[in-house]
Amino acid sequence: MHLTRTNANNTDFIELVKNLDADLKIRDGVEHGFYDQFNKIDGLKHVVVAYKNNIAVGCGAFKIHTENFVEIKRMYVTVEGRRKGIASTILTELEQWATALNFDKCILETGKQQPEAIALYKKCGYAITENFGFYENVENSVCFKKML
Repeated sequence: MHLTRTNANNTDFIELVKNLDADLKIRDGVEHGFYDQFNKIDGLKHVVVAYKNNIAVGCGAFKIHTENFVEIKRMYVTVEGRRKGIASTILTELEQWATALNFDKCILETGKQQPEAIALYKKCGYAITENFGFYENVENSVCFKKML
Protein backbone atom coordinates (compact mmCIF):
# COMPACT_ATOMS: atom_id res chain seq x y z
CA MET A 1 0.00 0.00 0.00
CA HIS A 2 1.18 3.53 -0.64
CA LEU A 3 -0.22 6.90 0.38
CA THR A 4 -0.45 10.04 -1.72
CA ARG A 5 -0.76 13.53 -0.31
CA THR A 6 -2.96 15.57 -2.61
CA ASN A 7 -5.96 17.91 -2.58
CA ALA A 8 -9.69 17.79 -3.25
CA ASN A 9 -9.18 17.88 -7.03
CA ASN A 10 -7.80 14.34 -7.01
CA THR A 11 -10.21 12.20 -9.06
CA ASP A 12 -9.69 9.10 -6.89
CA PHE A 13 -10.55 11.16 -3.79
CA ILE A 14 -13.68 12.48 -5.49
CA GLU A 15 -14.83 8.94 -6.33
CA LEU A 16 -14.11 7.64 -2.82
CA VAL A 17 -16.10 10.53 -1.33
CA LYS A 18 -19.06 9.65 -3.58
CA ASN A 19 -18.99 6.14 -2.08
CA LEU A 20 -18.68 7.60 1.42
CA ASP A 21 -21.66 9.87 0.87
CA ALA A 22 -23.77 6.98 -0.45
CA ASP A 23 -22.95 4.98 2.69
CA LEU A 24 -23.66 7.92 5.00
CA LYS A 25 -26.98 8.61 3.28
CA ILE A 26 -28.10 5.12 4.33
CA ARG A 27 -26.66 5.35 7.85
CA ASP A 28 -27.82 8.89 8.60
CA GLY A 29 -31.27 8.55 7.07
CA VAL A 30 -33.28 11.76 7.22
CA GLU A 31 -30.43 13.61 8.96
CA HIS A 32 -28.09 13.12 5.98
CA GLY A 33 -28.98 16.48 4.47
CA PHE A 34 -28.02 18.26 7.69
CA TYR A 35 -24.60 16.57 7.87
CA ASP A 36 -23.99 16.78 4.12
CA GLN A 37 -23.89 20.58 4.18
CA PHE A 38 -20.76 20.49 6.36
CA ASN A 39 -18.92 17.87 4.31
CA LYS A 40 -18.32 19.57 0.98
CA ILE A 41 -14.83 18.87 -0.32
CA ASP A 42 -14.35 22.11 -2.26
CA GLY A 43 -11.26 23.80 -0.96
CA LEU A 44 -9.77 20.89 0.97
CA LYS A 45 -6.03 21.29 0.42
CA HIS A 46 -4.81 18.45 2.63
CA VAL A 47 -6.04 15.09 1.36
CA VAL A 48 -4.52 11.61 1.67
CA VAL A 49 -5.47 8.79 -0.69
CA ALA A 50 -4.38 5.20 -0.01
CA TYR A 51 -3.62 2.88 -2.92
CA LYS A 52 -3.25 -0.87 -2.99
CA ASN A 53 -2.04 -2.32 -6.31
CA ASN A 54 -2.62 1.13 -7.84
CA ILE A 55 -6.31 1.07 -6.84
CA ALA A 56 -7.64 3.76 -4.51
CA VAL A 57 -8.87 2.00 -1.36
CA GLY A 58 -9.24 4.80 1.17
CA CYS A 59 -9.02 8.49 1.89
CA GLY A 60 -9.08 11.20 4.50
CA ALA A 61 -8.49 14.92 4.72
CA PHE A 62 -8.18 17.78 7.13
CA LYS A 63 -9.56 21.27 7.22
CA ILE A 64 -7.53 24.02 8.85
CA HIS A 65 -9.14 26.10 11.59
CA THR A 66 -7.77 29.52 12.48
CA GLU A 67 -7.34 28.56 16.14
CA ASN A 68 -4.26 26.42 15.24
CA PHE A 69 -5.96 23.07 14.92
CA VAL A 70 -7.25 20.86 12.14
CA GLU A 71 -10.49 18.99 11.66
CA ILE A 72 -10.29 15.48 10.24
CA LYS A 73 -12.77 15.09 7.40
CA ARG A 74 -13.94 12.58 4.78
CA MET A 75 -12.38 9.42 6.23
CA TYR A 76 -13.40 6.42 4.16
CA VAL A 77 -12.14 2.94 3.25
CA THR A 78 -13.74 0.75 0.59
CA VAL A 79 -15.65 -2.30 1.78
CA GLU A 80 -12.91 -4.57 0.37
CA GLY A 81 -10.21 -2.64 2.23
CA ARG A 82 -11.75 -2.62 5.68
CA ARG A 83 -10.23 -4.30 8.75
CA LYS A 84 -6.74 -4.13 7.23
CA GLY A 85 -5.35 -1.09 9.03
CA ILE A 86 -5.87 1.27 6.10
CA ALA A 87 -7.96 3.83 8.01
CA SER A 88 -5.50 4.07 10.89
CA THR A 89 -2.62 4.44 8.40
CA ILE A 90 -4.43 7.30 6.65
CA LEU A 91 -5.25 8.94 9.97
CA THR A 92 -1.62 8.71 11.10
CA GLU A 93 -0.47 10.28 7.82
CA LEU A 94 -2.94 13.15 8.28
CA GLU A 95 -1.71 13.70 11.84
CA GLN A 96 1.93 13.70 10.72
CA TRP A 97 1.13 16.20 7.96
CA ALA A 98 -0.70 18.47 10.41
CA THR A 99 2.21 18.24 12.86
CA ALA A 100 4.68 19.15 10.11
CA LEU A 101 2.55 22.25 9.47
CA ASN A 102 2.79 23.15 13.20
CA PHE A 103 -0.75 22.33 14.22
CA ASP A 104 -1.13 21.01 17.73
CA LYS A 105 -4.61 19.47 17.83
CA CYS A 106 -7.01 17.43 15.72
CA ILE A 107 -10.76 17.47 16.18
CA LEU A 108 -13.43 15.56 14.33
CA GLU A 109 -17.09 14.65 14.26
CA THR A 110 -18.64 11.32 13.47
CA GLY A 111 -22.10 9.89 13.92
CA LYS A 112 -23.50 7.43 16.42
CA GLN A 113 -24.56 5.36 13.38
CA GLN A 114 -20.86 4.78 12.60
CA PRO A 115 -19.59 2.45 15.33
CA GLU A 116 -16.59 1.42 13.23
CA ALA A 117 -15.43 5.04 13.06
CA ILE A 118 -15.94 5.54 16.79
CA ALA A 119 -13.85 2.43 17.51
CA LEU A 120 -11.11 3.61 15.12
CA TYR A 121 -10.77 7.02 16.72
CA LYS A 122 -10.69 5.59 20.24
CA LYS A 123 -8.05 3.05 19.16
CA CYS A 124 -5.97 5.87 17.65
CA GLY A 125 -5.91 7.90 20.86
CA TYR A 126 -8.79 10.30 20.30
CA ALA A 127 -10.91 11.28 23.30
CA ILE A 128 -14.59 12.09 23.18
CA THR A 129 -15.13 15.80 23.75
CA GLU A 130 -18.04 18.22 23.81
CA ASN A 131 -19.76 18.61 20.48
CA PHE A 132 -18.35 21.64 18.68
CA GLY A 133 -19.48 24.16 16.11
CA PHE A 134 -22.34 23.04 13.90
CA TYR A 135 -22.66 19.80 15.88
CA GLU A 136 -23.05 21.47 19.29
CA ASN A 137 -26.66 20.43 19.91
CA VAL A 138 -26.84 17.46 17.55
CA GLU A 139 -27.85 14.32 19.44
CA ASN A 140 -26.45 11.85 16.88
CA SER A 141 -23.00 13.46 16.65
CA VAL A 142 -19.95 12.25 18.56
CA CYS A 143 -16.97 14.61 18.63
CA PHE A 144 -13.36 13.73 19.37
CA LYS A 145 -10.08 15.53 19.92
CA LYS A 146 -6.42 14.56 20.08
CA MET A 147 -3.40 16.63 20.95
CA LEU A 148 -0.57 16.15 18.47
